[in-house]
Amino acid sequence: MVNGIERPLDLLNNSKGKEVLVHLKGDKQFVGTLLAFDIHPNLVLDNAKEMKDGEIKRNLGLIFLRGDVIIFISPASTALS
Repeated sequence: MVNGIERPLDLLNNSKGKEVLVHLKGDKQFVGTLLAFDIHPNLVLDNAKEMKDGEIKRNLGLIFLRGDVIIFISPASTALS
C-alpha cells in the first residue's frame, strides 16, 4: 500500500477537490478540479481547461467526461511537473 492506496479508485478518492490531468482517446487532454466520479469512471471536473502541447487551448468551466473515452487520470501535481 502506497499513500493509502489499495485499489484503483482510492487514487480518485484521494484526488477529489484537487486538480487532475485527464487524457482522452483522440489525444485530448483536460485539467480541472475533480468534483465527482463513479465506477465507470465518469468524471465531473470544475474549472476545466482543454490542453494542447502543455498550453491552455480553452477554458470550459464545469464539465462531465465519459469514462469509456478516458485513457488515464493523473493528479496534476505529478503530471504537470
